[in-house]
Amino acid sequence: MNAPAPDVVGAAIARPDAYDKLTGCEQYVCDMALPGMLHAAVVRSTRPHARIVALDGRAAAAMPGVAAVLTAADIPGENVIPVVLRDQPFLAREVVRYIGEPIALVAAETAAQARAAAAAVQIEYDELPAVFDACAARRHAGVRIFGPDNIFKHLELVRGETVQAFAQCAAVVENTYTTPPQEHAYLETQGMLAVPLPGGVMQVYGSMQCPFYVREAVAATLGIALARAQIVQTTTGGAFGGKEDVPSLPAAQAALLAWRTRRPVKLIYGRDEDIACTSKRHAAWIHARHGALADGTLHAVEVEYVLDGGAYATLSPVVLFRGVVHAVGPYRCAHVRVTGDAVATNNVPAGAFRGFGSPQVLFAAERQMDELARALRMDAVELRRRNLLQTGDATVTGQVLRESVGAQETLGTALETARARPLAPVRDPARWARGTGVSAIFYGVGLGAGGARMARTGADVCINEDGSVAFAVGTTEIGQGMRTVLSQIVADTLGIAAECVTMLPTDTTRVPDSGPTVASRATTMSGAALQDAAMELRRRLMAVAGELLGCAPQALTLRAGTVCQGGAATPLTFRELVHACGDRRVGLAATGWHHPPTLPFDWATCQGDAYAVYAFATNIADVEVDRHTGQVRVLRIVAAHDVGKAVNPALVEGQIEGGTLQGLGYALYEEVVSEHERIKNAQFSTYIIPSAAEMPEIVPVIVEAPYSGGPFGAKGFGEQPLMGVAPAIANAVCNALGLAVNKVPLTPEYIWHLMDSRDGK
Repeated sequence: MNAPAPDVVGAAIARPDAYDKLTGCEQYVCDMALPGMLHAAVVRSTRPHARIVALDGRAAAAMPGVAAVLTAADIPGENVIPVVLRDQPFLAREVVRYIGEPIALVAAETAAQARAAAAAVQIEYDELPAVFDACAARRHAGVRIFGPDNIFKHLELVRGETVQAFAQCAAVVENTYTTPPQEHAYLETQGMLAVPLPGGVMQVYGSMQCPFYVREAVAATLGIALARAQIVQTTTGGAFGGKEDVPSLPAAQAALLAWRTRRPVKLIYGRDEDIACTSKRHAAWIHARHGALADGTLHAVEVEYVLDGGAYATLSPVVLFRGVVHAVGPYRCAHVRVTGDAVATNNVPAGAFRGFGSPQVLFAAERQMDELARALRMDAVELRRRNLLQTGDATVTGQVLRESVGAQETLGTALETARARPLAPVRDPARWARGTGVSAIFYGVGLGAGGARMARTGADVCINEDGSVAFAVGTTEIGQGMRTVLSQIVADTLGIAAECVTMLPTDTTRVPDSGPTVASRATTMSGAALQDAAMELRRRLMAVAGELLGCAPQALTLRAGTVCQGGAATPLTFRELVHACGDRRVGLAATGWHHPPTLPFDWATCQGDAYAVYAFATNIADVEVDRHTGQVRVLRIVAAHDVGKAVNPALVEGQIEGGTLQGLGYALYEEVVSEHERIKNAQFSTYIIPSAAEMPEIVPVIVEAPYSGGPFGAKGFGEQPLMGVAPAIANAVCNALGLAVNKVPLTPEYIWHLMDSRDGK
């Protein structure tokens, strides 16, 4: 049987969910209501670190409409939210470790009654010392939060001999960089609806990225088998990583109340509650030392990387792994030492966020490349060109890249695109300083060596009697366009139109555990599993087609809904073939499975194959800086991305535009403001994100370096558009003003202070 020829893959077909979302017909969990449904609220800690001396919920329980007030003592299963280290309690019982930590739960007839009762729960604390700085916590600072040293995870990457290598360098630059927490700012807050069913089954509907994470948390909390926790993803209004580990909490909260009351329970976090109490991007401290030979060869790098993990580990150990692997950027370097620590503090637990530990360390790496170029008196683009990874090169973990290495092509294409679109002259050169900055980044696609056990995916495909096709996967549509892309992959594998293909809701009872929808893995993993299932169906279809047409099945293929032989269409259509299979009782449902190859990796030195494949990108930013106020105005960003194969080019361009704007917010505006470690700006009116007014010209450029392990050559895409924006903008600001910046966001106050210090005012 001939391999399918792509007709739909590579086409910019419309999203099947677009109309319902645009017209408001789409149903989110907040829109759902069931007979007898209760509403929930969470009682949260008002102290960053304290012992719970007494807890009294009697007054709350007596209030109108209240159906239940529950504490840790009411949990029938384990008091744990299972993530990596299983250190986070579902409800605090003896000690609270951050402001906003859940202590008790309330269910009532209305949301207002639930909130009023939650406020009436009385808690007496005995305050304990707290620490909010990761570097101080790593030195203990007299506060013990986790283990003997407050370190969730320590990693060391060792390659070559850096001490001798630095002595051989013609130029060495050494700097310290800091990056802040970042709020996900998804439009839909965390929300769940739990429904107790007969037979001890707990059904949970909600906004989430990782239904199987939620299933494990609900099962652990209620003490039930995984098979009795049915998790169904509802339409999800954005995530960006913020709905990876966090939804386990509201899901288990709603489920515990539903288990106790035997009634459906809905829990929707308010915006201020969501921002104040849920995970953020890890704040980071990075000390970097880079050395190069006289010809510009990057020869030695040392990096110390410290992540503020907050009060509980959540995903910090694997976030740290990705950051350590990416600490040098997409470059060859023979001598490298990277040390990384994910540290416990009394801040809100940090978690997954688009880029997953890479944007922080890549900001430092790309700033260092510009500073190194300056020390060498070399053009910054040329320095990158001489050191960028190419096919056959080894990464700093010693992994030889054998295919799909588009780093040089993204750099060259981005430069050509920028040169072909000259900007208008500066309107007021006396006031506005203009600069251009570049960044080059790479990103390990998938879970890599740090998540090998979860790197598997199942999928089901069923062809119906009318020729329509339904498929189910364990990964989720969270706005990134997965539903569209996977429909295209199924359509082309079966040789039919995309309109004939429908994705079923993601439900943990439909498919086997498929791991999380993170790390830009949905297209490659679920796409490959769907190909596996669809190819099995093609084999069955072609066997029947060969019988009907009197030829070998290997001589036939399916294309555009018709059986073809030797490139020519036959009278046999796909729908007729399906009917013929039905007459012969040939099953037209199949399960697919996919997992990437096992990656050899030495954890003692972080040497080996860290990821199966890498994506690459180059960003070029043009900015103007107000010499009087420090305001940074981004004029244009050219963003060239190697995606392997653009299954849907329009969606790829949309991802580039959206991710670039989110990266611009990280670079210029977004600050989590705390006072006495309580988040003060927990609203969109005070947490500043870019609006349409701040959106610069964004020029998306698609580069395709095909990956043989991905469906139709695709490799993951979604994380990368954000990752290189902040360093490109920072480098542009440095070039505009002739000074160095070492942190984000680049607020007017920060830039003005740098200019003021430089000018000695």
